Amino acid sequence: MAGIRITIPANEVLFRASRSSGPGGQNVNKLNTKISAEVDIKNCGFLTNEQKTIILKKLAGRLTKDSRLLVESQQFRSQKANRDFAVEKLERIIEASLKRPKKRRPTRPTKTSVEKRLKSKKLKSLLKQRRRKIED
Repeated sequence: MAGIRITIPANEVLFRASRSSGPGGQNVNKLNTKISAEVDIKNCGFLTNEQKTIILKKLAGRLTKDSRLLVESQQFRSQKANRDFAVEKLERIIEASLKRPKKRRPTRPTKTSVEKRLKSKKLKSLLKQRRRKIED
């Protein structure tokens, strides 16, 4: 199973541009290349109500008080590249939260491991017996 693919429509994302931090000279000092992108999870139209509930529960620590998922990107020198990367980041976070964990199938210990455990218990028992005081 490949998992759920999410595509966030452009009208569902709110972008803000600001100056990037770190080295970069003229480009960093003059241009607003850092992008903050946010999606309102409660009021978005690209998710079902069931998906919204799962996301609100699983990503509670990442969401703002008004249930917005916020990411920033300042990895690239251009605003467009950072914008695209921010949207991709949002999609990956949402997809990861909607991924269902594999169900654990219980297994039995192997015959060898059971024998090994019993043997070690027996040896420990013998060791403790030999420590006891010998009474006449």
